[in-house]
Amino acid sequence: QVQVVESGGALVQAGGSLRLSCAASGRTFSSSAMGWFRQVPGKEREFVAAISGYFGGTSYSDSVKGRFTISRDNAKNTVYLQMNSLKPEDTALYYCAVRRGGGIASGPGAYDYWGQGTQVTVAS
Repeated sequence: QVQVVESGGALVQAGGSLRLSCAASGRTFSSSAMGWFRQVPGKEREFVAAISGYFGGTSYSDSVKGRFTISRDNAKNTVYLQMNSLKPEDTALYYCAVRRGGGIASGPGAYDYWGQGTQVTVAS
């Protein structure tokens, strides 16, 4: 059974940094694309970043480009999201997602496995 578990969410001051982690288990994920999404109450789940399987290509939403960095450690079946220069508008529940396929996708429907989310709150 596949499990996806996020960690690292916290309360942080604007301008600060956080690193989120996502550990996947239940199969080998080195060839799978993995992504981060976020959601605030009353809004749709929003794409943040993704990293492909195989070669580790990355993609970011315009709102986080230059501030966030996604990376992966295939030996640990783990993906990370380094978040710098955080803003109050980054406040959200952050979800990790895993695709069976290796290509990057920005739509939530393209992902097969999801974690329960980790809360990030940025105080102004």
